[in-house]
Amino acid sequence: MLSKLNAVNDVKILSVYDPAFSTYGNIVRGYDFAELISYMETKTPIPESGNVYVASVPEMEALAVQTELRDRLYGGMPIQIGYCNGRNSTYNGFEYHKGSELNVAVTDLMLVLGHTWQIKDNCFTVGDEQVFFVPKGTAIEMFQTTLHLSPCKVTDDGFKAVVVLPRGTNTPLAKKPENPVGEDRLLLQTNKWVISHPEREPLMKQGAFPGLLGENKELKY
Repeated sequence: MLSKLNAVNDVKILSVYDPAFSTYGNIVRGYDFAELISYMETKTPIPESGNVYVASVPEMEALAVQTELRDRLYGGMPIQIGYCNGRNSTYNGFEYHKGSELNVAVTDLMLVLGHTWQIKDNCFTVGDEQVFFVPKGTAIEMFQTTLHLSPCKVTDDGFKAVVVLPRGTNTPLAKKPENPVGEDRLLLQTNKWVISHPEREPLMKQGAFPGLLGENKELKY
C-alpha cells in the first residue's frame, strides 16, 4: 500500500513506523483496543460524503480500555473517546490541542502532519508538512505540538479512526477571547486551535483563521 501511495502522489508518504514520525508522536503499544475496534466496525458508519466527528461516545467510554488509557497514557486526567469517519482526501487545514491525541486506525489511512513551531504569524505554508501512512490496527499518540486534522482515505470505502483526547476538547467554547490577537485568533473550540485553508468552506463558516498558505492538496490512492 505504501509503495502504491508514493507512486501516485507528488509528496513523499512515510509510514508512522519510520523514525521521522518520532518528532510528531509515538506508536502506542500495551493496550487492548479490540473492543473499541469492534465497536467502530459494527456501530459507526462512514458517511456517503464528507466526514463525521463525534467527540464523546458513552458506549466507547464504558469499555475497559478507557480506564487504562485514562490512568496510564493520560496520567489520571479525564478523557473522552470518540471517532472520526469519512471520505476526506484533501489537506484542508490544521488543528492542535494542549494535550496529546490518540488515534486508533480502524482502517488504513493517511495523516498530514506539521509542527506548531512551523507556524509563522498564525500561518502554515504547504510544503512544510509530512504525510504519514497509518496501517489498520495501529494506535498512535500525537504530541500537543503536532498539527493535524482529519485523516485522509486510501480507498474508495473511506476511513475510520478512534479519537481520544482530554475531556472537553472540540466542544463549544464557553466564551471566546475578546479582541483576539496572536494565537487567540486560532481558537475555534474548547482546546482546539485551527488554521484553515481559505477554500475549506465548513471551517471558514465556523470562523476559522485562513492561515494555510498554498494549494489545498488532494492525496491520491
